[in-house]
Amino acid sequence: MPRLGQVPRAEAHNFAKAIYRSLFDDRDPVSEPGTATGTPGNWWTVFALVPDAFDHTTAGFQFYRSPDRVLDPKLRELGQLRAGWVVGSRFVFSQHCKAARDVGWSNDEIDSVPHWQVVECFSPLERALLAYTDALALSHGRVPEAVFDVMREHLDDREILEFTYVTATYIMHATMSRALRLEYDDVDDPVVEIETPGQGKTGLDVMNIVDGE
Repeated sequence: MPRLGQVPRAEAHNFAKAIYRSLFDDRDPVSEPGTATGTPGNWWTVFALVPDAFDHTTAGFQFYRSPDRVLDPKLRELGQLRAGWVVGSRFVFSQHCKAARDVGWSNDEIDSVPHWQVVECFSPLERALLAYTDALALSHGRVPEAVFDVMREHLDDREILEFTYVTATYIMHATMSRALRLEYDDVDDPVVEIETPGQGKTGLDVMNIVDGE
């Protein structure tokens, strides 16, 4: 379950009710969760706790899908997909696999995003944008000039700004989704102590055994 409460249909503000209707038909998404893509849908019901946040983030979705954007949707989805992978959000990565396929990326290309550094299916610009996404997500915006040089060869300033804004937004969404355990990110941390077989949690350290030998 999400770490925060959820807003049922009856208590949602008007705009949230309209989104609920499009995603859940006549169901209450709290008592009867589930969307057409297979997610529970609790991203929406949790964000509805703060109507202004719900409206603001939904406007962000409308922003990047607007016909006023100059950035190629394929490049946009490349950044969103890689952002989901780098942050480790099952939800963002899974949803944008579907969105990337919808704008023309092949299954082989999508499958290659996690290990883009060692494949040859991406163009120099696409590789630069993947490296740029890594710099945004992993180096907190510390970007090598050589990466920017390749981007500037192929994109104008508006396209670079749009890519930066959308990708950084999805780094935020991926991070929040994990922190609040929303949708497919409602999973326990896999990095835990594995107990010693038959002994449970002990002070036994294998390196002490090795040192003793």
